[in-house]
Amino acid sequence: MQIKTKRIESIDILRGLVMIIMALDHTRDYFHYSSFLGDPTNMETTTPFLFFTRFITNFCAPVFVFLAGTSAFLYGTNKSKSELSKFLLTRGLWLILLEITLNNLIWTFDFTHDKIIFQVIWAIGFSMVCLSFLIYLPKKVILIIGIMLVAGHNLLDGIVFEGTSFKSVVWYLLHQQERLPLYPFKLAVFHYPVIPWIGLMVLGYCFGTFYKKKFDVTIRKKWLLILGLGSIALFFIIRGINVYGNLLPWSVQKNTTFTILSFFNVTKYPPSLAYLLITMGPSLLFLYAIENYKNRATNFLLVFGRVPLYFYFVHVFVIHAFAIIGILIFGGNWHDLIGDGSGWSLNLVNYGYSLFIVYVVWMSIVILLYPSCKKYMIYKANNKDKWWLSYL
Repeated sequence: MQIKTKRIESIDILRGLVMIIMALDHTRDYFHYSSFLGDPTNMETTTPFLFFTRFITNFCAPVFVFLAGTSAFLYGTNKSKSELSKFLLTRGLWLILLEITLNNLIWTFDFTHDKIIFQVIWAIGFSMVCLSFLIYLPKKVILIIGIMLVAGHNLLDGIVFEGTSFKSVVWYLLHQQERLPLYPFKLAVFHYPVIPWIGLMVLGYCFGTFYKKKFDVTIRKKWLLILGLGSIALFFIIRGINVYGNLLPWSVQKNTTFTILSFFNVTKYPPSLAYLLITMGPSLLFLYAIENYKNRATNFLLVFGRVPLYFYFVHVFVIHAFAIIGILIFGGNWHDLIGDGSGWSLNLVNYGYSLFIVYVVWMSIVILLYPSCKKYMIYKANNKDKWWLSYL
């Protein structure tokens, strides 16, 4: 079927790539034997392959948030500021609602809703709400705000709150990862503090200027190269100095390999400056390389990149469901994989599969979901008159 679209393919290809990589991380979450009660970045217990598996998935959330800002800019090129602001505000609130209701449900399978987790959909939604107001400012001011939030938020790392006071909860939402009992929930997990994510979406919005209609491709590629290489270089400088830009400094480990792992062990919650530099730098270089490049692989990635929200919700549900089917087949209590208000069961200390199995399951799920993603992509492309599709 012929698909009529004005979407920029290189952006959708990058988004599709990180969506697939994201599925690997979530497959590891539910299938790897150390995932529920261990940390793949713990230098005492990790392995190079496990660390690598976790590290490559660091690219997902930053690219997802950054390109959401870019898409907002491109969406607004033929809209008034008020129309764009209304769209960003309503879609942002819609995403927050989906996070609290649907996303929490598919991650936990807990119908009592005793546990609430603020994850990436929440961060994107809240950032969109903020962006809906920021777009009225001059572009240079918007850019400065984005740079300040991304580059300067680590200055706030020393501010630590405790307890469940209103002021503390606000700070957890803004900048401090925390998990605690919070009425009416048995457990609240503040997984994606939003200050740096807002900054990243704002920068993505400004970045959209490079993809305006009739923008000189040569100039765009030049800036992609400068920004990509510059971000990577700045990462090595900041990480090398080891004073600012990450919540935890790197340190010499038991051997050279693990010292290198410590160097690349950057903080995601909230995303440090070092984290964002080493993820967004290579991503911009990928956009540079993929410009006007097209083959079967890019066509495959394109499908997932054009239905990101659909793929996100469906793949989490399928992975979680498959994990429960697996525990029923190979022995165990399926209820251990229900994330109720008390957290995940301690019985999971002996649960899980090897990384090889994780990769096999991951590839199988991506292939399984491809046909439905393609059908939905075609449906969206050929039904642009349906306004509600822009919210899905």
